[in-house]
Amino acid sequence: MANDEDVLESVGPRLRALRIERGTTLAQLSEVTGISVSTLSRLESGQRRPTLELLLPLARAHQVQLDELVDAPPTGDPRIYAKPIKRHGTVHIPLSRRPGGLQAFKQILPEGYPGNDVAQKTHEGYDWLYVLSGRVRLKLGDQDFVLKEGEVAEFDCRVPHWFANPGPGPTEVLCLYGPQGERMHVRARTT
Repeated sequence: MANDEDVLESVGPRLRALRIERGTTLAQLSEVTGISVSTLSRLESGQRRPTLELLLPLARAHQVQLDELVDAPPTGDPRIYAKPIKRHGTVHIPLSRRPGGLQAFKQILPEGYPGNDVAQKTHEGYDWLYVLSGRVRLKLGDQDFVLKEGEVAEFDCRVPHWFANPGPGPTEVLCLYGPQGERMHVRARTT
């Protein structure tokens, strides 16, 4: 069994390997955690001792258990135990662990969400959504679509967009969000 000093020394390389495996830069991780790039770099190189105050936001950012950062024995359990996030009457369930890169979510939209105010928005990135159940109304620029169960849409978020649940009942959607320049691809067969 490793002594405490060995465990602490192994945290830095583990943090670096985790960050690199997920394709995250020090700057991206700094933005997510609020920890300076220089502190992150010193942690990874072993020049700074890890503290609980530093490890907690890192574990959250990487969406891993704290014991994974300090070399607890592996459990072999690949399941993700993410907590649902309630936002503006919807429920977002994170389905991926990595910060940066593609993010996967299941969203549950109550009937009538978000109301009648069609306020299209724009932002960087790409969105991809698959309707698991129910219906989604998607306004994309001047176009207006109603997506049904089993249908998928992909779009550049710089195009003004808005979506809603026209009912009846709640709608469940699988969503992938990509950062600026990263894009998902829909492969469709011609009929």
